[in-house]
Amino acid sequence: MLTYIIRRLLFMIPTLIGITFLVFMIIAMAPGGIGASLKVAGGQMEATSAAVREAYLEDRYGLDDPPAIQYLRWLGRVSPLKFGTRDQIDPTGQFIRSPKLPKEPKLWEWFASNLSEYPEPTAFAFEPDETDKIKIRTFRRQNNTYAQARAGLITAKAQLDQLLGAQAGIANLKGFRDSKGKIKYDVIDKNRALFESSESWDAINQAGNTLVANYATAQIEWTNLKGIFDAQPFPQAGFGILGPISISSPDLGRSFTKSRPVILLIKDALPITIMLNLIALPIIYFIAIPCGMLAAVKAGSLFDRLSGAFFIGLWSFPIPLAGVLAIGYLSSNEYLGLFPVAGLHDAGADGFTYLPTFAGGFERGYLLDIVWHVFLPIMCLVYGGFAVLSKQTRAAMLDNFNMDYVRTAKAKGVSHKNVIFAHVFRNSLLPLITMFVSIFPAMLAGSVVIEMIFTIPGMGLLTLESINLRDRELLLANTMMISAVNLMALLLADILYAFADPRISFK
Repeated sequence: MLTYIIRRLLFMIPTLIGITFLVFMIIAMAPGGIGASLKVAGGQMEATSAAVREAYLEDRYGLDDPPAIQYLRWLGRVSPLKFGTRDQIDPTGQFIRSPKLPKEPKLWEWFASNLSEYPEPTAFAFEPDETDKIKIRTFRRQNNTYAQARAGLITAKAQLDQLLGAQAGIANLKGFRDSKGKIKYDVIDKNRALFESSESWDAINQAGNTLVANYATAQIEWTNLKGIFDAQPFPQAGFGILGPISISSPDLGRSFTKSRPVILLIKDALPITIMLNLIALPIIYFIAIPCGMLAAVKAGSLFDRLSGAFFIGLWSFPIPLAGVLAIGYLSSNEYLGLFPVAGLHDAGADGFTYLPTFAGGFERGYLLDIVWHVFLPIMCLVYGGFAVLSKQTRAAMLDNFNMDYVRTAKAKGVSHKNVIFAHVFRNSLLPLITMFVSIFPAMLAGSVVIEMIFTIPGMGLLTLESINLRDRELLLANTMMISAVNLMALLLADILYAFADPRISFK
């Protein structure tokens, strides 16, 4: 069994890589590519500002690199095994990586005879008595300075691209843009004489000189920031193994759209989704399994037919419609107005006591307030699960009732109760185990429909937002987490099979 478990765990690694790579490439092949929603997030803006914003996003997130390179970079961050300069962790838990080098500007040969090479990082050392606050302040001050220098470089590049594109359009130069509308510098470089002889050359030359000068400034600020980073203003992540190899916790990155670390977003949403499922699942199992067992024992009876028809009727009723009707009739003040429309807490819930109180009038308290808010979402979550589980329990038990070992147990005088629970039900657990372990990924993924209808900030709503906005970091983190739990659930099912049925062995 141990060998089987280890082998399965090792096979999970390439499986996770395959799943996340497939999702990553689907995002990359979508119209606009990765981060497309960010590039238009500024709404209507003039062309130069839009180009600067797009160039900034590409520079910050590396969106102008090939998708395969972007994926490998992401994979290196989430892998516990790290190579290269060790990351550092700030007081908020965010990973601070070694400063990114400014990219060499394109077509610099047009405007300068040579381009300065990267100097060595500036030697920097903190004083022994300097506090952590001073170290952090020093790093962040220089980081802001470097960010401004990079912004100047990005702005100059965008302005040069705009002038080159305008002149190429005037000259009817073919093929100077790629499928995404980006300048193809090799085509521009081959037609240099066309630009040097144009009336806009002075403006192009000025923009190019500004670009080269801003590049030199960004180089200098990078060396200063790199020196401070090497002085370790923050604690290093994980621990080193050998040379540039280290081990640390996965870095899930920073959300494009929410400007927050992905791990913090998941920490906020995951407990809500787990809470809803931990309430809903016991209700489903405590009702569906006994009903399925009773229907199997009394197969063909009135209870069997009525319960089956009732559960099938519930299962056939669409959850979105149930949620809308619940809000319209049970929450709306025009009708019953018994429950809140959305959210998990009352606006003044922070001032409530934990339990209900009656001093000076009734106050429902924090706990009862949560129950009141989640009643309708839980109702919509549970009613559709009764039919599948009860019918599966009934079918599995009916199959086992006809087995030879059941007839043998009855012939030996085993009580009817023991036949049902010790023989029939136990041997009917295999399909129930399969259904049970499939629930764990759903607990993390959340219910998109329920969370959307009742405005619950859980994992379902978070995942849907990441899909709509094509937020690479957030979507990949959710995909990896749900996939890992799914694979672990399948392994758990195999282990439970062996415990439920002694005939199953993984030796």
